[in-house]
Amino acid sequence: MSEVSFEQLLNEEGSLNQIRTGAVVKGTVIGVKENEISLNIGYKADGIVTKNEYTNDSSADLTELVHIGDELEVKVLKVNDGEGQVSLSYKRLAQDRSSKELEEAFENKTVLTAKVTQVLNGGLSVMVDGIRVFIPASLVSDGFERDLNKYSDQEIEFVIIEFNPKRRRIIGDRKQILVERKAAAQKALMERIEEGMIVTGKVKNLTDFGAFIDLGGADGLLHISEMSWGRIESPKKLFKVGDEVEAFIKEIKGEKIALSLKFPDKNPWVNAEEKYAAGNVVTGKVARMTDFGAFVELEPGVDALLHVSQISKEHVEKPSDVLSIGQEVQATVVDFNPEERKISLSIKALEQEEAPAEESEEE
Repeated sequence: MSEVSFEQLLNEEGSLNQIRTGAVVKGTVIGVKENEISLNIGYKADGIVTKNEYTNDSSADLTELVHIGDELEVKVLKVNDGEGQVSLSYKRLAQDRSSKELEEAFENKTVLTAKVTQVLNGGLSVMVDGIRVFIPASLVSDGFERDLNKYSDQEIEFVIIEFNPKRRRIIGDRKQILVERKAAAQKALMERIEEGMIVTGKVKNLTDFGAFIDLGGADGLLHISEMSWGRIESPKKLFKVGDEVEAFIKEIKGEKIALSLKFPDKNPWVNAEEKYAAGNVVTGKVARMTDFGAFVELEPGVDALLHVSQISKEHVEKPSDVLSIGQEVQATVVDFNPEERKISLSIKALEQEEAPAEESEEE
């Protein structure tokens, strides 16, 4: 009996030497409570993992997460917790390993993906296997972000640009990923496109002078003057952000891409000489007025001048005295100049033409 007791004593002593603060040990779950896990770690005393040392989720129920017979790898916090048991941590071991992985990701510039857990005034906080990474607002996007709340609970990609776990300072950068990817996409796009090519994109932004169209790698500018053969008052009346637009590339100048919707085959002046030949009677709407006359839109992109002297057989002081914007008028084409794209109209001439016809009918 004395020999067996001595052997047991030696085994216990050997085990004691292996169990030390900071050591990593494996154990089998022998008991689970809502807030505590008991482990057999092959030591003279059982090991205890509290809920705080298992998870960061304060609402978690350990009986749902762990079961008797499960094997866990844990870190020794104290060989004796004051009650004769070994204090262990599952969470800290995972954090140690995560910290090592983050360090390797920092050194290798590895792209990581994690969910945003908190939106702060100065940036975003993400958790990588229990370790907090802070992404400053200036490094969240490649453009100014007024409201970061849209990233809440979203998974984002980033790289680690500063790793100092002792100071609890681990900084992430999402901006450089976006910049690099945009540069690559822009290069690919510029190599693929050429002037005259028809492209499809989505309206990204609207201004008073035009619309910026996302072509998938670069933006093209669709100037207000290139939106239609007709007159456009405001791009915002024609488009809204997100609209899909098919246009052709009018010009490529360095990294700038100019787009146009004025397709040559839809140029209203192509067949204008036949439609608006002198002597033809046409109908249009008053588009704008000056003191010397009114401009009548015959179709989008084709305006004709109705001189104040040609508005009526009666004397007219100003066009606005007898006409209004949007009013439909009928007149005779008295002159067509295809080189200068100028058309002159006359209501007076039409009235004079109609007058003999009416007299002959009366006779």
